[in-house]
Amino acid sequence: MSFRLKAAIAAAFALSAAAAVTASDMSIAGESIATATSLPRTFPQTSPTGAQSAVIFAAPREVTQPLASANKATTEFSTDSDTQATSLAALVDAQGAPEELEGDMHCLAGAVYFESKGESLEGQLAVARVIINRAKSGRFADSLCGVVYQPSQFSFVRGHSMPAVRADSRSWREAVAIAQIAMNDSWDSRAEGALFFHARRVSPGWGKAKLAMIDNHIFYR
Repeated sequence: MSFRLKAAIAAAFALSAAAAVTASDMSIAGESIATATSLPRTFPQTSPTGAQSAVIFAAPREVTQPLASANKATTEFSTDSDTQATSLAALVDAQGAPEELEGDMHCLAGAVYFESKGESLEGQLAVARVIINRAKSGRFADSLCGVVYQPSQFSFVRGHSMPAVRADSRSWREAVAIAQIAMNDSWDSRAEGALFFHARRVSPGWGKAKLAMIDNHIFYR
């Protein structure tokens, strides 16, 4: 065999071997790419001791709630606004039958009853707010009964007592309900912040800031 023929055969074997190695590398690379796209990515994280550990970030899962379940939840749970009264009259009716009152609540309901009996619920609430505002102001007695029985403040007071009420009347029921609403601050009054009021038929010339005129009374700060 000639020298040139031997050299050609050797070159052919070398090319075949190189092609086989290249094909094997491409196969391994393809497997690595497929594995990388199918498995969670890992990132090294340094532990407090200095060693490195792998933290796996799994793909997020989408959580959905069936429409029927969502509607059921909406039906079963309601907010307080769903049950709020839409008017002062409705709120008064929601108070139920008047209970036997004592102490400050009786004094407050009594003042509402005698000062604004027969007037609108808004007018009665304004009277109640004046009593409560006075007790909180620091300028009058610090209790509701103290405010009501303070000398020369309310004309219905005789000495240190008030006349008897008709406990079975609608007027007393309304007065008690208004007193409860005012104490709980359940309804805003047009006379918020008022400390004084007088009947429209008189003109005392107080020189105070007028807040509202409701029914037969004018309210001032």
